[in-house]
Amino acid sequence: MQPRLKTQYKDVVLPQLQKDFSYGNIMEVPKLEKIVVNTCLKEAITNMKILESAASELGLITGQKAVITRARKSIANFKLRDGMPLGAKVTLRSALMWEFLDRLIAISIPRIRDFRGLNPNGFDGRGNYSMGITEQIVFPEIDYDKVQRITGMNITFVTTANTDEEGRALLKALGMPFADK
Repeated sequence: MQPRLKTQYKDVVLPQLQKDFSYGNIMEVPKLEKIVVNTCLKEAITNMKILESAASELGLITGQKAVITRARKSIANFKLRDGMPLGAKVTLRSALMWEFLDRLIAISIPRIRDFRGLNPNGFDGRGNYSMGITEQIVFPEIDYDKVQRITGMNITFVTTANTDEEGRALLKALGMPFADK
């Protein structure tokens, strides 16, 4: 069975975008390639257990095991050595990506405190969108009583769009609640 949002993309969003941007070929229409969920903790330098719990929470949220990310170079002022574990990330593709996006839009984003819409300026110039969430407890998969520390995360939506306008139209058609400029 296909994820609900993927079916909506194929049946509604794809023809609408093809008509709006007057693409000659259906393969020109932008699509969602992957979603990268990333978290970084400066306390992981001194306490490895915080990083392990953050990685397991990231795995619960996304449905896929998180990969521990390490420092690329040493920075003496931060007491950071090359190769030290710093954060965790998950790259979602295909069915898991669509399921995560559906849960994010329908359940998690409305649970954000004082939410007035996502920043429409989070695009990178090539149609990819990045957003931040300040606390992981907006996801229903997280048990509030078992949370050791409130951590935030960055979520990046990688699309095949060539411009920010196309990427914004794709994500808006999928249901992303952008704030008005």
